[in-house]
Amino acid sequence: MKVFSFWAVAVAVCLCRIWVVDGFFEMNEEEIFYAEANASYYTESKAYNPNNALLVGLTLIKSAATKGAVCLDGTLPGYHWHRGYGSGANSWLIQLEGGGWCNSVRACVYRKTTRRGSSNYMEKQLAFTGILSNKAVENPDFFNWNRVKLRYCDGASFMGDSEHKAAQLQFRGQRIWSAAIEDLMSKGMRYANQALLSGCSAGGLASILHCDEFRNFFPRKTRVKCLSDAGLFLDAVDISGGRTLRNLYGGVVGLQGVQNNLPRICINHLDPTSCFFPQNVIGNVKTPLFILNAAYDSWQIQSSLAPPSADPAGYWSNCRKDHSKCSASPNPIFAKNQMLNAIKGFSRSRQNGLFINSCFAHCQSERQDTWFGDNSPVLGNKPIALAVGDWYFDRSGEKAIDCPYPCDSSCHNLVFR
Repeated sequence: MKVFSFWAVAVAVCLCRIWVVDGFFEMNEEEIFYAEANASYYTESKAYNPNNALLVGLTLIKSAATKGAVCLDGTLPGYHWHRGYGSGANSWLIQLEGGGWCNSVRACVYRKTTRRGSSNYMEKQLAFTGILSNKAVENPDFFNWNRVKLRYCDGASFMGDSEHKAAQLQFRGQRIWSAAIEDLMSKGMRYANQALLSGCSAGGLASILHCDEFRNFFPRKTRVKCLSDAGLFLDAVDISGGRTLRNLYGGVVGLQGVQNNLPRICINHLDPTSCFFPQNVIGNVKTPLFILNAAYDSWQIQSSLAPPSADPAGYWSNCRKDHSKCSASPNPIFAKNQMLNAIKGFSRSRQNGLFINSCFAHCQSERQDTWFGDNSPVLGNKPIALAVGDWYFDRSGEKAIDCPYPCDSSCHNLVFR
């Protein structure tokens, strides 16, 4: 499924060889870490089709070239679209793909040789699972909607607009976003009576940053909401006292010209890098927004709180790979309080939703086992799919925050060998 890497010493997490062992997912450490100085990129394994899921073909956006809306290497961007039917024929779900960021010329040059920087390397088909599934038993509220996965090939959460001519790099994430929405509008999305913008990881950050813009594409009568899965990246101090993720974000924002597309209300009182952190943006998002996040997000543990670059002696190596090897509290890796502080103001709004579980996981809406299954993670006996659906359709208010670790036995925790 997925491999990501980030920061000065890149992190790669491969979900393509995961298997369940007593509710845990195990991976090889070789599949997690590899050296690439100053790199920050994310690649995905070739076709992966769990449980014979629906395979949906890639559509390249032909009109994008004239708008300068191209991937890092200048190729056309694309998406995978499965048409809605029946009661969902005029309902649209846009899923923004995740995949880290590139924060330096070197990293972006590498990235453009992968499917995260060029449509030449993208899979021609993707399996639609979890929130993208077409089966009511797997995706009860959105199975018959128009479901679109917008591919990620810019490296700045669909927010940049710049170029580096010497390195032949195009940083056109904002243009890709606009061109994709315009193309989908021409194919029927303009008639939507309800729409949901969602995304995972870097795509979850993008769904926050683009949420109000997405709302403005539709008439007021259209029900429009947004979902961010594993996108609440914290501006946190790492175990060495540094700010690994802030340094990475500073590179992304500066290199890719992100500052011009960040929310004005934030830029007016904070620096551009701070406005790339969702904790400084979510309080001013006007559109209803649901935040789905693991309190002990495995990506943030690996890349922000305890990256190898901040732990040269490897003191936190075992804990970083397996939460059960972590020492008792206080533990800087257990950053739940930081997350709860970040959402304090956001959670007061009646229109917003929350599902914060005390799990060591990342991206729970795209995987079938965590989205909706026989043993999916639950809060208050409610799985993620039903919590999101109840919130979206106003069947009930959803603000679920888990008890402290290790109380939740329903977690599908990631364990790295």
